[in-house]
Amino acid sequence: MRIAIASDHAAFDLKAELVTFLHEEGHEVSDLGPENADRVDYPDYGYKLGDAIAKGEADFGVALCGSGIGISIAVNRNPAARCALVSEPYSATLAREHNNANVIALGARLTGIDMAKACISAFLAGQFAGGRHGPRVDKLSNPSC
Repeated sequence: MRIAIASDHAAFDLKAELVTFLHEEGHEVSDLGPENADRVDYPDYGYKLGDAIAKGEADFGVALCGSGIGISIAVNRNPAARCALVSEPYSATLAREHNNANVIALGARLTGIDMAKACISAFLAGQFAGGRHGPRVDKLSNPSC
């Protein structure tokens, strides 16, 4: 799969470890930055990730900041992105099954590397259930549905 990943400075180290993990799992990874741990604004990187999803440059995304909250809000500003902030594998699975999420967000200050890997693995293994969830997901990017 093609995975885009972005973070802020607080999650720079976690991002580096997850880039390696995703490569080891056989994924094509686009690291959207930042390039180092110098202070940056998470919205800039959340917007980059949302754009990569919208343009079809990645199948899925991983968004990281200190809490995961700010960057997930930024990613979700793009109507093509459905970013779910998760903290454990079951919510990551449900994000795919019920919400057809295409981006997962994690908080580097709240989630250790092993849990982050477990969440990403569950997310990528998940499948959208469709059915009754389909019309609901359509409303996420088109409120007039």
